[in-house]
Amino acid sequence: MLYLVGLGLGDAKDITVKGLEAVRRCRRVYLEAYTSVLTVGKEALEEFYGKELILADREMVEQEADSLLKEADVCDVAFLVVGDPFGATTHSDLVLRAVKLGIPYKVIHNASIMNAVGCCGLQLYNFGETVSIVFWTDTWKPESFFDKIEKNRQNGMHTLCLLDIKVKEQSLENLMKGKKIYEPARYMSVNQAAEQLLAIIQNRRLQGEKPEITENTICVGLARVGALDEKIASGTLQQMSTVELGAPLHSLIVTGTMHPLELEMLKLFSVDSSSFENNACQRTT
Repeated sequence: MLYLVGLGLGDAKDITVKGLEAVRRCRRVYLEAYTSVLTVGKEALEEFYGKELILADREMVEQEADSLLKEADVCDVAFLVVGDPFGATTHSDLVLRAVKLGIPYKVIHNASIMNAVGCCGLQLYNFGETVSIVFWTDTWKPESFFDKIEKNRQNGMHTLCLLDIKVKEQSLENLMKGKKIYEPARYMSVNQAAEQLLAIIQNRRLQGEKPEITENTICVGLARVGALDEKIASGTLQQMSTVELGAPLHSLIVTGTMHPLELEMLKLFSVDSSSFENNACQRTT
């Protein structure tokens, strides 16, 4: 049996009872280590679960999945995922491979940023399509995520923006030379995401457009959701470019049309209460 076990968002104890029972039954336990990170390390998980964990990076899961699945054909194997197992498409691929090989699987769900984002007071059924904001480079500055955020806002919907994570990435030079040398891990902050959005707004204006999202659009920055040091800040997009939220992981929400109750909740986390009072662009139902 292959178990896909969600770990939740905070620490080792966020695993469900059902998930913990499955982990302790399994002969081999893999920890997926590239779509997200917990606020605690591998050692803390091993101590609580009473199991040795095998770190599974992107390369292993995408290129060596068959060897992992062959093990699941002869013994119980657990694949641990921060958040919920289906928070990343890679894990759907793992299930499809297992089914093709005739290996039974079981999914044990948990909280993920997709539902825990409700901690800021915005109502989950008012969210539109979730987007990913990627790190720009000197030669690659995609803007497709901005178009999706605009479409959501035009429909009155909020947008959850998942921010880029670079773990075990190779430079182009090392990749071309076949050198297994990896860049230091990088995690996009709310500040960096806001700066990229602000840059796109300026670009669009230079092209004669009037973006649906402006410097004054109300946004929410979230950090380490589910952890003891969780931090939430609400304010304008401009304020999000300078707000201090500390260590990763960060997420950003661009609001759409807000119910008065949502607005009142966001004010609890305001960087500056005048942002809400003076915001000419803010829309409420």
